[in-house]
Amino acid sequence: MSDKTTSGKVWFITGASRGFGRIWAEAALKRGDKVAATARNLGSIAALKDTYGDNVLTLELDVTNAAQAKETVQKAYEHFGRLDVVLNNAGYSLVGTIEEAPADEVKAMFDTNIFGAVTVIQAALPLLRKQGYGHILGTSSNLGHVTLPVIGYYASSKWAFEAIHESLALEVKDFNVKVTIIEPGAYATEFGTPESLKFAPSMEIYDGFKANFFKSLQNMERGNPAATPDSLFKAVDTENPPLRLSLGSNNLAWVRGAYADRMAEWEAWEDIAIAAQG
Repeated sequence: MSDKTTSGKVWFITGASRGFGRIWAEAALKRGDKVAATARNLGSIAALKDTYGDNVLTLELDVTNAAQAKETVQKAYEHFGRLDVVLNNAGYSLVGTIEEAPADEVKAMFDTNIFGAVTVIQAALPLLRKQGYGHILGTSSNLGHVTLPVIGYYASSKWAFEAIHESLALEVKDFNVKVTIIEPGAYATEFGTPESLKFAPSMEIYDGFKANFFKSLQNMERGNPAATPDSLFKAVDTENPPLRLSLGSNNLAWVRGAYADRMAEWEAWEDIAIAAQG
């Protein structure tokens, strides 16, 4: 079977209850695609079925449950007969300094942000190889290249997410499976709501630092999430999609500055590095 390079695709989307997952699921359905939409709470996506009928399959999925993930991917594949796009979007942020966040809470976040995505990928790949093509998308962040204090653990999950998908792209290229990492900047989505954030226990010594940090975020320009679907569709409809798709007007300047600083520091210490070669 050849690639599907126009609309009429079949999507599998995790975290479809809110934020980008909901926006992209609805946008795909509005353009005539079919979507297997998943969420931990089936009731949170029930309205999609009422609106889009047989074009949508709503499925309950907690991505930290590996057995459920494999079953759900298989169910979606059997229902629609194929999966053109597999989009890992489920995730949340742990808010707290490196010292504050308990190890079990860090692990829980990685279980969703990293291992949940890996589980879905591992469940989907045999099916994509069987049909002879596919496109794996993963929602990362501009914080997959840069970082901020207080959300360092979230950023670390996105750095890991980037590395996994970059390796994956090389590994599955010969199977005609494509990979794109989606990197949104700051957007006015529900990502800042309690459902998408978990706060680590607070240590008084960091209260002032965090207050200043949160104050600085108030003035951050946020994009309109409703403006993103067309960019996403351009990536999934092209024959040669990018490995990385940045969303937002401020991302590149920030990343460019961060890498310029890194290069300058590496080069300043290059003689020391060469001497260590032995």
